[in-house]
Amino acid sequence: MANIKVLNMAGAEVGEIALSDRIFGADVNEAILHAAVRTYLLNQRQGTQSALTRSEVSGGGKKPWRQKGTGRARQGSTRAPQWTHGGVVFAPKPRSYRISMNRKVKRIALYSALSAKMAGDEIIVIDAITTESYKTKTMVDMLKAVGAKKKTLVVLDENNDTVIKSFANIPGVKTVQANTINVYDILNCDTFLMTSAAAGIIEEVYGK
Repeated sequence: MANIKVLNMAGAEVGEIALSDRIFGADVNEAILHAAVRTYLLNQRQGTQSALTRSEVSGGGKKPWRQKGTGRARQGSTRAPQWTHGGVVFAPKPRSYRISMNRKVKRIALYSALSAKMAGDEIIVIDAITTESYKTKTMVDMLKAVGAKKKTLVVLDENNDTVIKSFANIPGVKTVQANTINVYDILNCDTFLMTSAAAGIIEEVYGK
C-alpha cells in the first residue's frame, strides 16, 4: 500500500491515505494503454459523414460532346469525379467505428493509467471539496493552493451540482464521478485530483 498525503482546500496537509498497490502501483502496460485510448476515441466518432458518388449526383445525363472529332478527351458525363460538381470517388458513407475491449483488458488499462499518474507524482488527494454557493473563484483558489496544473481532472465521490458548476467555467478542468472515470481522461490530464472518499470508491468499484 502506497501512502499519499491528504490536503484540505487551503493546501494544508491534514493526514495520509493508503492507496491500493493493485490499482495505483501496477506495472504500466503501454500497449494496452494505446489500445484503450484508441478504443475510446473511435467510439466517440458518430460515423455520420456522407458524400455523393457519381451515381448519386443530380444531372450529368447528357454526354457533354461527341465521342470523336473535337480534339478533346472523351467524356460521358459532367458528373464524373474529374469535373467540378462531379461525384466523389469512393465517397464516405455512414458507418460505425465502434470497437470493443474485454473487461479484463479495460481493468489493466485503468490500473496502468492510474499507476502512471502515481509514479509521475501527478495525483492529489483532498479531504473534501465543498462550497456553499456557485463560486468559480473558490475553486480557482483551491486549485492554486494544492498545486494543480492547468489540465486537471477532478474526481468527485458524489454528484454535487454546486461544486460541478463552480468548476465548469475553469479552462482545462473537467469533473467526473469516481465510478465513471476512463483511461483517456486520466492520461489527458496533468493533475489527477480526487477526494479521499472518491479514492475509496475507485478501489471499491475497480478493485474487484
